[in-house]
Amino acid sequence: MHESYRVAIVGATGAVGNTMLGLLEERTFPVGSLKLLASHRSAGEILTFKGAHIEIEELTHDSFEDVDLVFSSAGASVSREFIPTAVEKGALVIDNTSAFRMHDDIPLVVPEVNMDAAQKHNGLIANPNCSTIQMMVALKPIYDAVGIKRIVVSTYQSVSGKSGQAVNELVLQTTEALEGKPITLDRFPHQMAFNVAFDWTFTDSGDNEEELKMIKETHKILSDDSIGVSATTVRVPVFFAHSEYIKVETKKKLTQAEAL
Repeated sequence: MHESYRVAIVGATGAVGNTMLGLLEERTFPVGSLKLLASHRSAGEILTFKGAHIEIEELTHDSFEDVDLVFSSAGASVSREFIPTAVEKGALVIDNTSAFRMHDDIPLVVPEVNMDAAQKHNGLIANPNCSTIQMMVALKPIYDAVGIKRIVVSTYQSVSGKSGQAVNELVLQTTEALEGKPITLDRFPHQMAFNVAFDWTFTDSGDNEEELKMIKETHKILSDDSIGVSATTVRVPVFFAHSEYIKVETKKKLTQAEAL
């Protein structure tokens, strides 16, 4: 065990990267050294960690020298390009993107649900979709107690799940809508203010990409493909925090009192 870790955050200037940085400080994680990595557009910017000013470095394949632990959340394409290099150089990577979630040899881990799977990593641990995570935390005790036959879930996902820029665009759109001005469209292909939208590409199965993620990730995390999962995901004009409605059919009877 290390007394401290040499840490790198990939995508440090994004909404998730900033949250990762804040949590490392809030939880007094034993950071010995810290690299903040982002695209060339953000290189040279300054972020603060524990009162120290740290300059953003451009992410390259040479960024992972002398790094023990990488937290990555810069998009799937970035992860696919750079994360294998970090693993090759000996770092343990926690990847928050969709790039590696469904790889058979890469564990998909929710700590409160299947932490044992993390022990089987080969330098890379994938983090599930945000909506899958909160559903799994709620359902795992029920699954362990009586089994689950079927899940019907509807999610109402905030714009923060899209990006920090999407949050800013919702602020702008809301102001424009209230003032009767034309709606600015940048991060969204449609008006998001005062609207509910399917914000993901639909596939040949009739499910959108987000819904497929919830189905496949549930099966992998619980190691149980027999569970029927029906998911409907929509984006709602809320800045932060996803909500879900979940209906569960269990294999054995479970009373409300027992569930609580």
